[in-house]
Amino acid sequence: MTNTIFETIEDLAPNLAPMTALMGLDLGTKTIGVAVSDGLRTVATPIETVKRKKFGVDAQRLVTLLNERAIGGIILGLPRNMDGSEGPRAQSTRAFARNLAPLVSVPIGFWDERLSTVAAERALLEADTSRKRRAEVIDHVAASYILQGVLDRLNHLGSTT
Repeated sequence: MTNTIFETIEDLAPNLAPMTALMGLDLGTKTIGVAVSDGLRTVATPIETVKRKKFGVDAQRLVTLLNERAIGGIILGLPRNMDGSEGPRAQSTRAFARNLAPLVSVPIGFWDERLSTVAAERALLEADTSRKRRAEVIDHVAASYILQGVLDRLNHLGSTT
């Protein structure tokens, strides 16, 4: 399959193999939060925070997870500015997607991640998670917020088409 990078979930949706899980990524400068969905694409589960090293090392870990979990698509949180514009972090995310694309055989899409880390932090605070534990899990919990947004959108698209 020729894999492609899609700007919108509406464009990505028809290119996803049915009954396959999705992987959501929250790219930070020091870590990559990873979440996966179930095969029915109803719920996102945070699974891991990858400590960033070099692109090749990071990508290899993601490819391993992709293969272990039979992932059918990758969602990257796109860190837009609050006014909707894209700054250096969004450009870095797009570059990561371009570099990852030749290494995987699944489509890649973007999801506006504004406030996902804020929402994840709030949920962890409400769960009375310690500061140390929050620091350990915030990235993959944020990835699950990103992925859950996509799952909800896909579910909505499926119910209207």
